[in-house]
Amino acid sequence: MTPARHFHTFTGNLLAERTLDFAAWTPGKTHRAQRASFQVGGKGVNVAKMLRRFGAPTTAWCFLGGPTGEECRAWLQAQELPFAAFAQTDANRTGTVVRAPGQPETTFFSPDVAPDAAAWHAAAAALDALPPDALFAVCGSSPGWATTEASPFRAALARAMARGLPVVVDAYGPPLLDLVARPVALVKINADELRALLGADADTETNLRAALARWPAQAWIVSDGPRPVWYAARGETPANIAPPRVQEVSATGSGDVLLAAVLLARWQRGYSWRAALEFALPYAAANAAHPGVADFPRDNSLPA
Repeated sequence: MTPARHFHTFTGNLLAERTLDFAAWTPGKTHRAQRASFQVGGKGVNVAKMLRRFGAPTTAWCFLGGPTGEECRAWLQAQELPFAAFAQTDANRTGTVVRAPGQPETTFFSPDVAPDAAAWHAAAAALDALPPDALFAVCGSSPGWATTEASPFRAALARAMARGLPVVVDAYGPPLLDLVARPVALVKINADELRALLGADADTETNLRAALARWPAQAWIVSDGPRPVWYAARGETPANIAPPRVQEVSATGSGDVLLAAVLLARWQRGYSWRAALEFALPYAAANAAHPGVADFPRDNSLPA
């Protein structure tokens, strides 16, 4: 029987995000929004939101600093999303999402913010203390990952994997380059990221086979927008599944919803990789058909 897992999602680059809704907008002009809202962004937070919707035990790890960090803390508390926060000196980055009917959603980010050494040390200590029933998912970008300041965290992650902690990677940049060379439980990546990682402009199946041959990850999932999702475990033949067709409203966070559903299906319910994706893809499609992340309505078209 598959043991119950407590899911821990790591967001190394938290975002204090505001969404502005307009009737219409054009660059170079002044506009007044019809609505404004605040939310905390970051792939690990998005994954944790969806896991909480499933009722799975989850904790979102993040770094918080400055006034924007306190705003993020208040939002996380108001959402009743369990989180573990590690204090950093600098304020968290900000973002603005601009929406208008019939126009592409546009997002603006402030510069990335790297945690300081004390923040990395605190996160490393928490990682060393994780119990054996945990799963740790490294999500998104992590400014400062390859620096000396972050070396205690990287070392703690290596110790965690050595003692059997499943580590899942849905990251890019330095965290991906580091972790793809380790025997992680799953690498979830999109087709463009995989091409960049390999430096090869081949089709997704060819690139997936090359990744399996080159790196020690136990399994891979390669998404490609509305196109089929490829997957393979070590020693297995790559295969793919087509996602449901939907009228896309916003693809933001759909990959995070996909990962959350895969984690639940694979590590809580013991599904095969194919069954886990068959369970997860309708949720990712439902997310793409609605604004927001993990906020779509639940209906009978989604698997139980």
